[in-house]
Amino acid sequence: MVRKIRHQPVRTYGKPGAGRPPRDDRKLMHVAGLDAVQALFKTAPERIERLFFEESMKGHVGEMCLTLAKAHKPYRVVRGDEMDKVAGTAMHGGIVAMAEPRPVLEFDTALAAEWAKEGEGLLILDGVGNPHNLGAIVRTAAFFGLTRIVISGHKEQATPSDAAYRVARGGLEHVTVFKAERLADVLKRLKKDYLVVGAALERGKPVEAYWEAAKPIALVLGNEEEGLPRDTIAQCDGIVMLEGSGAVQSLNVAATAAILIHELLA
Repeated sequence: MVRKIRHQPVRTYGKPGAGRPPRDDRKLMHVAGLDAVQALFKTAPERIERLFFEESMKGHVGEMCLTLAKAHKPYRVVRGDEMDKVAGTAMHGGIVAMAEPRPVLEFDTALAAEWAKEGEGLLILDGVGNPHNLGAIVRTAAFFGLTRIVISGHKEQATPSDAAYRVARGGLEHVTVFKAERLADVLKRLKKDYLVVGAALERGKPVEAYWEAAKPIALVLGNEEEGLPRDTIAQCDGIVMLEGSGAVQSLNVAATAAILIHELLA
């Protein structure tokens, strides 16, 4: 049985007298798509504040609805046209959870040194601006078992958003995102424990040149249009490039990331 609630706004929070304040919708993520919502429910069900789904999704949400009901949190069946409004996009797959986002953590090079001792590679994004690219990269990282990504303070850098969550298809529940301000300085400190390798279109070595690296690799990818900033390149121990047929100049950064994660980090 689906519990009926009002939308715009929903105020069914907790038991009467429980004193629980309503959540601020502006601080909640729209996690859309069945894969993403199921991953969220599996890893952190407590972060889900509301659930909206179309009739066709009822067979997938029974346990979610039961858990939400026990926590006195609302859920609702909605029509397709209404779901577009709830999700803020037509690309919702028939289900949307409004949830507390995972925090983006401050990057700590001392902690990264411990990861390096375990032989774990590191992916760093310096100015990847399209949230769809960020989501696709996170999805690839999760697929290959890479559990951490560092994003820079670059003015163009995308951060986890509704679009990134949707494209990541649950990957953002399995990959922790860290943020490093003043990335050039951070890379300088990382070089003690990692081989810092930047990706560029030219003047680089092929991937196989780094297969026998003595240290774990910290792979750095740059902005879709401008590539890596000069101060970032200056702190790289080496540059890696992918050679194609020459028919087109380059790959999309998410495609480049998929290849290099597989070849150098996975």
